[in-house]
Amino acid sequence: MDTLTRMRAFIDVVEAEGFSAAARKTGRSKALLSKYVRELEDDLGALLLNRTTRQFSLTEAGHIYFRRAAEIIQEVDNLSDAVRANNTDLRGRLRISVPRTFVDAPAGQSLIDFAKAHAELTLEIVAEDRFVDLVEEGYDVAVRITRLEDSTMIARKLADSINRVCASPAYLANLEKPLDKPADLAHHPVIVDTNPKSFNTMRFVNPEDGTSFSVPIHGPIEVNSPMVTMRGALSGLGIALLPDFVARRAIDSGELVSLFDEYLPQQAGIYAVFPHRRYLPVKVRSFVDFLSKWFRENDCEKH
Repeated sequence: MDTLTRMRAFIDVVEAEGFSAAARKTGRSKALLSKYVRELEDDLGALLLNRTTRQFSLTEAGHIYFRRAAEIIQEVDNLSDAVRANNTDLRGRLRISVPRTFVDAPAGQSLIDFAKAHAELTLEIVAEDRFVDLVEEGYDVAVRITRLEDSTMIARKLADSINRVCASPAYLANLEKPLDKPADLAHHPVIVDTNPKSFNTMRFVNPEDGTSFSVPIHGPIEVNSPMVTMRGALSGLGIALLPDFVARRAIDSGELVSLFDEYLPQQAGIYAVFPHRRYLPVKVRSFVDFLSKWFRENDCEKH
């Protein structure tokens, strides 16, 4: 019997918190799992599990072995998965959670391009602005625009994300009040995107000393949509705070002017987020790799 088989059996028992539960989960008999773990202990010359008819716990050696064994098994599975990925077509369904803003913005083209490149893979794209529970709700992967403080998830940064203070040239040409510094925004109409937690203020950083400060804002429209916010700015209705990946084309074309860039704080990134798993499915890895390359090729990390 090979060591990896015994190691997997030990990990299954620990993760299921018992031989009976592990037997139900893996489809192997309790006696067989017990045999594998006992052989592993004999080979190591150390007791890994304290087990009686009523109690189950790891020994000190068991804790050490479990942590390292889990890492080794994950690496073995990742290696096998990577090799299969080179020789296996992607098939099945990939369930993706994305913000509505991402789907509607030019960056949403990345999802279409991935679908075109993987015709035998079905994408189920669910666009909503809440943070979904990936495991509980059955998602394979999520695209999130955040500072990513959730340590229970694995994440890969796809691009930087920064907010831009924008206004149309027509609005700026007809200013009735000065707009020389961020504090002046308190006296101008702002189309307010209510998605951020502090949507009634704009946050800035003093470029001279790095101190942060906030400016209160108000205006004729409050809406939970950056796309609608941008339309208000394009129409000359007021100023807007917009994610760069939403406003970039309008800024590049001259339809919008980016203001106070030197005062803008570094914002969150665009991340691909997925649950901790023993190994990452090929379809998820392919999706994340594709989006990472797509953002690089489309210069999204430079803006």
